[in-house]
Amino acid sequence: MEFERLLSASGPTMGHVTTFPKLPAKPKKKKDKLLAEKRKDPKKIAWFQCVGSRDMNKCDNPYCSSVCCMYAVKEAMIAKEHAGGDLDCSIFFMDMRTPGKEFEKYYQNAKEKHGINFIRSRVHSVTEDRDTHDLNIRYADEMGQIVEDTYDMIVLSVGLEITPETKELADKLGVDLTDNGFCKTDSFEPVTSSRDGIFVSGVFNNPKDIPESVLDASAAASAAGDALSDVRGTMTKEVEKIEETSVVGERPRIGVVICDCGSNIAGVVDCPSVTEYAKTLPYVEFADESLYACSQDAQDKMVEYIKEKNLNRIVIAACTPKTHEPLFQETLKNSGLNKYLFEMTNIRNHNSWVHKNNPDIATAKAKDLVRMAVAKAALAEPLAEEKINVNDSVMVIGGGLAGMTAAKSLATQGYDTHIIEKKDALGGEAVKLYKTAQGEDVGEKLAALISEVEGNEKITVHTNTTLEGLEGFVGNFKSRLKTNGEAKELEHGVAVIATGAKSSEPTEYCYGEDDRVIKTLDLDRMFKENDPKLDAVKTAVFIQCVGSREPERPYCSRVCCTHSVDNAIELKKRNPETDVFILYRDIRTYGERELLYKEARELGVIFIRYDVDKKPEVKVEKDGVKITLIDHVLNQPVTIEADLLTLAAAIEPRKDEQLANFFKVPLNDEGFFVEKHAKLGPAEFATDGVFVAGSGHYPKPVNEAITQGRAAASRALTLLAKKDSLFTSGTIATVDSEKCSACGVCVSICPYSAPGFAAEGRFAGKAEINPVLCKGCGLCVASCRSGALHLRGFDTNQIFSQIFALGEVV
Repeated sequence: MEFERLLSASGPTMGHVTTFPKLPAKPKKKKDKLLAEKRKDPKKIAWFQCVGSRDMNKCDNPYCSSVCCMYAVKEAMIAKEHAGGDLDCSIFFMDMRTPGKEFEKYYQNAKEKHGINFIRSRVHSVTEDRDTHDLNIRYADEMGQIVEDTYDMIVLSVGLEITPETKELADKLGVDLTDNGFCKTDSFEPVTSSRDGIFVSGVFNNPKDIPESVLDASAAASAAGDALSDVRGTMTKEVEKIEETSVVGERPRIGVVICDCGSNIAGVVDCPSVTEYAKTLPYVEFADESLYACSQDAQDKMVEYIKEKNLNRIVIAACTPKTHEPLFQETLKNSGLNKYLFEMTNIRNHNSWVHKNNPDIATAKAKDLVRMAVAKAALAEPLAEEKINVNDSVMVIGGGLAGMTAAKSLATQGYDTHIIEKKDALGGEAVKLYKTAQGEDVGEKLAALISEVEGNEKITVHTNTTLEGLEGFVGNFKSRLKTNGEAKELEHGVAVIATGAKSSEPTEYCYGEDDRVIKTLDLDRMFKENDPKLDAVKTAVFIQCVGSREPERPYCSRVCCTHSVDNAIELKKRNPETDVFILYRDIRTYGERELLYKEARELGVIFIRYDVDKKPEVKVEKDGVKITLIDHVLNQPVTIEADLLTLAAAIEPRKDEQLANFFKVPLNDEGFFVEKHAKLGPAEFATDGVFVAGSGHYPKPVNEAITQGRAAASRALTLLAKKDSLFTSGTIATVDSEKCSACGVCVSICPYSAPGFAAEGRFAGKAEINPVLCKGCGLCVASCRSGALHLRGFDTNQIFSQIFALGEVV
């Protein structure tokens, strides 16, 4: 956390990484003065992982803190960006744990493109050189050789732990905790504490990163909503609406705010110079520089400036409007201005990030972008929004754990819900699982959930059903379904996509050639059926990352390590004499799943690491399956004769492009659904009224699938609950009917089916736009040969004003 502050523009060194950062700027003590003279920009920085986590020697935290590996990788990359390519960054680790969505790519990118050194070792000791104050370290490398090295700075990746105060609070509330101080929850109710009516989220639940914390929060809101469903709306208060001030006919009075975005922009762009330049532009009455324009205090100041200076248009030069435009528009509404009297220009993604090595060019470009934004804002007009009538029924696609969880929560809170399941029964892939990482019987819990869903009068289950087509928009969707060959139509206001994922079919390790080579789910089936073949197993081997973390599937499948470790423990408990080996690349038992890894080692399970370029070799022979690999400790080839070889096959998405096209939602390169925002919108799509849950989004274990199911329901409820105040965007296309030639190009080219032909009236046969369907993409406007189509907020005069402004000489 201290290094995070060093990287921050608001930190003690204003984003400049330097040694002895804790020293006062003007030290008074003699010792501090001497050290200050030694202060320098570090040339070598080391990160030590698992400090305070996975450690029973120096502390009492046997669990993995889940977030530290990715934080270290991120910090190393940012440090290199701040200091330049000459900075030497090394991360010392035991297992590199990057199981999150896109995390593995980030890790590989750090190694291959940014030159971050990853050293698998626990450093023995650190000593300080008395003269230079450099830090000398000693460690054993992977070959067992002692290595000595010197660094200017060392960052300790200190783990997460629950504070004594939180434990005391939990005790007062009667909330049960695990041995490590985290809240004890059930895999099938992952945000519900042992105390009825108390729900949990975030790291108190278990160590987790931002996306999981956000999902937890939405899921906890869903659980609380379920408990309060009978009294929904009985204590609602109306927010006082600020009357909109009419500025029609007024001379433009523009306010400009230049955001530093910490050091993201100000570290490259001369923001004071850009601010002063903005003051010279036509119609600009006020310009100011802000460290973080999106902060609450900056928003409050903006409202004050608008009222004090009588501003009627605002320009923000900051980061991406994709995430921040709604925030600034809300600020305009709070000041009494129409929210479309606003223009945002991106001087971060489009400028400081791509021109970080050319500050002068970046500053000049920032001035160009601000000048263009001001020119467009001067022509901005107040825009109106159309009210949307919302059908408050819900369609959930997928009858697995996530889908059923979402449906159950929505139904509990009073909404008619339809589950669309292409198979003949509910349950999804979960029907193949034996037990959870916490030891719960999946079959038993799943049967209870299915019974609840099928018995809920608010839920209609459509099995053997597929989605054949979709029309409409948020609040008013019409889906064409086919059930056992029979077509029918379903009207609904929102949709939850929970189509899940599946286990891939291995193409290596002799899979399919012998029934002693199986997949993880096959072993689960044997456990469920209490297969007598298990009693004959004397030696069992598991191979991890089969098809994962390779070019074809460059992601980690997240669940496999825990699943294999848990199954290895099960084999050992059934017969302690069984020899069990797990062949792995990195063991990724994150959070308290690390306790299973610890238990497996204590039971005698042997873990042997292999490299991806030296995979195990498998030969099937009459008397057994022979697996040969290089032992990472002995550095010698070893051969294991096994009775059973279990492959941890990659989890792969269903890649349903037709479904994605129906809802206009994106898939990533691997075929997983892409959420609205990786951190802040992990259970919703950019398409309004469509939400995502389960392994179709990314592989996840039982508790996380259920959490996201609840989270998707929670996000859907925020829309359904305000059905009387849902509006379209103001930036939509309009038709000048007198100019329209009725050529139909706009009708054929629109991906959202917004344009159509008027059926009656003076302009029958001419084009008209459905404002609810229009997404404001401008495709029809660009294609119109008659010049009859206009896009509000991006009309021709506004676009040309920007082009002409760009041609002006600064």
